[in-house]
Amino acid sequence: MSLFPVGLQHYLALSVILFALGILTVILRRNLLIILMGIELMLNAGNVAILAFSKFNAAMSGQVYVLLTMTVAAAEAAVGLAILIALFRTRKTVNADEATYLRW
Repeated sequence: MSLFPVGLQHYLALSVILFALGILTVILRRNLLIILMGIELMLNAGNVAILAFSKFNAAMSGQVYVLLTMTVAAAEAAVGLAILIALFRTRKTVNADEATYLRW
């Protein structure tokens, strides 16, 4: 038995904090790379919550779902970075305010 047991509420509190940080990052920052990092942070916060429920319900389906979510998040990051590189090559900036028109 551990001295400080970690319960479901601890995992969910961590998930809420990570999700809130991700939302604040997306809302407050104007750099597109930082915005992508905030989106990834929100996806990982959801993964932490799903894994916490999976652990405390003794179900493996949550872990499989998180694996699929991580795969989709990796693909989203790759596509987002490709768009970001293409935008930087044409506009010479990664500011979200200046990226309103995605025409060449």
